[in-house]
Amino acid sequence: QVQLVESGGGLVQAGGSLRLSCAASGRTISDYNMGWFRQAPGKGREFVASISWGGSTTYYTDSVKGRFTISRDNAKNTVYLQMNNLKPEDTAVYACAATTRPLLSSRYEANFGSWGQGTQVTVSS
Repeated sequence: QVQLVESGGGLVQAGGSLRLSCAASGRTISDYNMGWFRQAPGKGREFVASISWGGSTTYYTDSVKGRFTISRDNAKNTVYLQMNNLKPEDTAVYACAATTRPLLSSRYEANFGSWGQGTQVTVSS
């Protein structure tokens, strides 16, 4: 099973940017479709974005379209989430996840078998 470690979170003002990284070990991520989820205080885990194993297909939740970009570098065994024009409602713990299931099912956390511990993103107004 692949192990995932996120980094890059922090405190940023509204309108600012952050880039999250998800470094994998144990197995190559080219075997997996990858996703980012987030969980705000008092709320359930929410799908943010996903990317196919080769990087050619991506999905986003509507609230981040045009602001966030998911990408991957299989040679570095790393997945990224570039977040621009951040808003206070983006405040959450962000976690990456890996799945061998089809990308079409990637909006559902139950389809992901490997998870990182998460990184906190806080956006101040």
